[in-house]
Amino acid sequence: MFLSVFDMFKVGIGPSSSHTMGPMVAAARFLDLMRASPFKFAGLRASLHGSLAFTGVGHATDRATILGLAGFTPQDYDNDRAEEVLAEINRTQTITLPEFGTLSFAPKSDMIFDYDTKLDGHANGMMLMATDAQGDVTLRETYYSIGGGFVMTEAELAAGKDTDEGAPVPFPFKSATEMLQMAAESGKSIAQMKRANEESRGGAAQLRDGTKRLWQVMNDCINRGLETDGILPGGLNVKRRAKAIHDALLQERGQNQRAPHTINDWMSVYAMAVNEENAAGGQVVTAPTNGAAGVMPATLRYYLDHVPGASEAHIEDFLLTAAAIGGLVKFNASISGAEAGCQAEVGSAAAMSAAGLCAVMGGTPQQIENAAEIALEHHLGMTCDPVRGLVQVPCIERNGLGAVKAVSAASLALRGDGTHLVPLDACIETMRQTGADMSEKYKETSLGGLAVNVPNC
Repeated sequence: MFLSVFDMFKVGIGPSSSHTMGPMVAAARFLDLMRASPFKFAGLRASLHGSLAFTGVGHATDRATILGLAGFTPQDYDNDRAEEVLAEINRTQTITLPEFGTLSFAPKSDMIFDYDTKLDGHANGMMLMATDAQGDVTLRETYYSIGGGFVMTEAELAAGKDTDEGAPVPFPFKSATEMLQMAAESGKSIAQMKRANEESRGGAAQLRDGTKRLWQVMNDCINRGLETDGILPGGLNVKRRAKAIHDALLQERGQNQRAPHTINDWMSVYAMAVNEENAAGGQVVTAPTNGAAGVMPATLRYYLDHVPGASEAHIEDFLLTAAAIGGLVKFNASISGAEAGCQAEVGSAAAMSAAGLCAVMGGTPQQIENAAEIALEHHLGMTCDPVRGLVQVPCIERNGLGAVKAVSAASLALRGDGTHLVPLDACIETMRQTGADMSEKYKETSLGGLAVNVPNC
């Protein structure tokens, strides 16, 4: 099994990797399907199902789908241009593309929120259609946004999770048990094994430049969030808090009477800065999802700014180790809140971050596996219940607490020798089973939990 660090961590836009980025990616794939088709098309249509329908407006799923059909992609998204294109589509009721000319598309009638029809493959399902001059559908594809910006067609999903068809990699571990066995046999760290896998596919320069770019986007996102205040969009009137908290922390820095637990505020504010940016539709890195995008940057920034002896030379090891753990979670369970609740998002992010921090602080493979297990274990059962479908409440604060848990888990693991009762594999399987048993009300539909028990206007 091989999942690249650049698949696990993708530069994209907020507020949701599965509800915003995924539908935009799906639309881009549908355009490719249209290009390969012999038919002549006159119009476009889209329908959202399951969680994509229930929280679509709050997550800007409709907007993302329309922009994807207009040729936009997450990695090169230009917000100013997007606003212009959306205004033109609403004015003309058409989408114009160089390869197809002018295609009819009326957002109010051709962008369908189907709350009643559930697609079988995944909670995040959507159908994209192209029509002829008579309005009959001549091309149709079903896509599933399975979390973290990953998109699969109905056929791909039916074929299985491991769709990687590239050349074999040196260390193809599919479980934490295999990972530890390979580490023991090779004498390599988890990061070294993951690096060997990455370099066998893309080379050392691509890995070096790519991971540097990932951290740059993460860190820039933190800094923007720490410098920006105001009210977040969406109608809940949630006030940005990261800037005010950060300003207060800076003022307290020279005081001798600071409480030791203030360090938790630093971790939290880094994470909250990212997730406030995400909620505002800013540029973030899926880590492993947008909804959990703040945990890892906060943990890494904590390491660089607050841990004596920290070095930026270790950033690549952090990201590689985290990606290795994230790949195990995705392959054996899920990173999708719509599929398994927030345990699959913030829980996975905390496990990945704990592993990365443990690694750069000198942890053995056994301690790293233990750190990931501790962090994930104490997120088991966490629901996904965003108020009004917005990635704001409880998501922003939840990332802060996820970072605190990640650091605590790494610290506890480093205090031990790596031996522990619950294996990471067992914890991941428990998370999968818990997600399968969880009521759909608590899996990103905003039909239960905080979403229905607090005022949302």
